[in-house]
Amino acid sequence: MTATPVVLLHGFPLDHRMWTDVAAELGDDRRVLVPDLPAAAAELDEVGPTLDDAADRVADAVRGAGVERAVVAGLSMGGYVALALLERHPDLVAGLALVDTKSTADAPDARAKRLAVAAQVEASGSVDAVRGMAGTVLGETTRTAHPDVVARVAAWIDEQPPARVAWSQRAMAARTDRTEVLRRFTGPVVVVVGDEDEVTGVEAARDLAKVAGGAPLVVVPRAGHLTAVEDPGTVATALVELARRVDGGR
Repeated sequence: MTATPVVLLHGFPLDHRMWTDVAAELGDDRRVLVPDLPAAAAELDEVGPTLDDAADRVADAVRGAGVERAVVAGLSMGGYVALALLERHPDLVAGLALVDTKSTADAPDARAKRLAVAAQVEASGSVDAVRGMAGTVLGETTRTAHPDVVARVAAWIDEQPPARVAWSQRAMAARTDRTEVLRRFTGPVVVVVGDEDEVTGVEAARDLAKVAGGAPLVVVPRAGHLTAVEDPGTVATALVELARRVDGGR
């Protein structure tokens, strides 16, 4: 049995490093691709601020690496890109893991807030406007009991290029509702969410699982919006089980 490769798509305002611990637990026999969104800050002038363009770049990178079918896992913004990839490159997606994310578009007030943050980041040339997100994307348990994790996430945020942060906010603000794209997908799906996720939340995850034909829902205890960082073992187990379903044609 051939082990289906896995593509891991990161959340905002982070980069591929948020998947490091999960990737290490996916096994030596399974190829893992962990791109940045977009692939490089130098591409920002070439890639429009849409998740569609980001998905196309991911598809190009995956195929360029010799992979034609993969399990695609996306956390938060990465989940939005995963659904865009499913719509635009359905032949590439053999299985789908939606982690702390949703399929709907932003409400008008959320969209306006994203655009305001993008403008602020661009004007200041710094990530000051999103620096406090380390305290909101992590769960209460992590914030209280694991200051090392808080410090690591805060450092990752500090290291993001302001241009990439602004690009990501505008791209997420422009995204469309892809609920029906998910509903039409017939491949294996798993939905993962932290029980302390205050950004998307458990109810949104339940809705996703229902839309995906009653897909398995994994609720990660004592974790917030960054389950892949807060409890990589549980997230890796969910991804391995999904990948094995794909491997076995289920």
